[in-house]
Amino acid sequence: MPSTSPLLLPVLALVLALGACKGQQAQPKAGAAPVVPLIIAAEDVHTIQNSALASGPSITGSIQPERRADLRAEVSAIVLRVLKENGDTVRRGEVLVQLDDTALRDALAAADAAARAVGQAFEQATRQYDRSKTLRNSGMISLQGLEDAETRRNNLLSDLEAAKTRVVQARQQLGRSEARAPFDGVVSERKVSAGDTAQIGKELLKVIDPKSMRFEATVSADQVGSVKAGQKVHFRVNGYGTQEFAGRVRRVNPAANPTTRQVELLVDLVGDQQPKLAGLYAEGNVETEVRTSLMVPASAVVKDGDSAYAWRVSGGKVSKVALAITERDARSGDFVLKSGLAEGDQVIRYPTALLKDNQPVQDGGAVKSAAAPVADAGKPAAPAPAASK
Repeated sequence: MPSTSPLLLPVLALVLALGACKGQQAQPKAGAAPVVPLIIAAEDVHTIQNSALASGPSITGSIQPERRADLRAEVSAIVLRVLKENGDTVRRGEVLVQLDDTALRDALAAADAAARAVGQAFEQATRQYDRSKTLRNSGMISLQGLEDAETRRNNLLSDLEAAKTRVVQARQQLGRSEARAPFDGVVSERKVSAGDTAQIGKELLKVIDPKSMRFEATVSADQVGSVKAGQKVHFRVNGYGTQEFAGRVRRVNPAANPTTRQVELLVDLVGDQQPKLAGLYAEGNVETEVRTSLMVPASAVVKDGDSAYAWRVSGGKVSKVALAITERDARSGDFVLKSGLAEGDQVIRYPTALLKDNQPVQDGGAVKSAAAPVADAGKPAAPAPAASK
């Protein structure tokens, strides 16, 4: 291997030093990375504005049908058939439960036979009375004989009316062997099955009208003074998520419950959206007072101990703004804004901990156009045009 000249060593060292300096200049300094802009869409911001704030006492209760019936046995018999199950729709007059009517049919047949026998005797007594009147006019019988014929006819007339009444009662008893729907509705609970012995008063099944639902609520006695008939009610029902229902107070019970000291309210449902299931728990508020105030949604408020703040979008940047909030709207969950923002200000919905003060904002509609050069970054650059000589 040929030996290196002593004159080339200083030159080689100088070249390596210059290359190292250029490499150090190409590396970015620590902490000098540019701030990434926040890309937002229209649904990511909320505009502060005046809204109606409804306040009033809270109420709790359950959804119950106004039209409901407990069908019970009116005769003692064996259950032959149960024609409807829970959830089945029924029409008024439709047979739901069939009881054994063998003994009732026998009783009706006996009552009919007795009524026919009394009727025949009454007809015979009537003919005898008519003959007695003719004989009395001709003087062939005494007045006592005529009166005896009249008395017998009148007694048989009373017996005939009693026999007809027994026939009607027997027919009614036979009709009570069938439990029929009192109105159009739905079977909510079946209590018996085929083969059960139904004593008088035994509950067979329940029928409700799902179109007649109402909110049967209670309110605290110390707040009932502000509740009146006709006031609006907004409430939510367990099982329907965040869906809100509207109602109107129909009646306030004039007496408090002696055990709970709560006052019962009857609330009629208003609107097309109404719960269809009975017995569900519900809670809401009566609108006893409505006023206008600046509102900020709870999704835009960040709480830090006793303080609260939001991220305002203004001038192409987001800034952290301290808020003074007071009560919360029980219907919407929004906070009443006392200070910190003005009407028309825009705030970020659902802010994250990664937001920075004065971070630039970029409209989500410009994302596609801004991404176009990035997609072409991997392609080789086009050669520069040759310079003319």
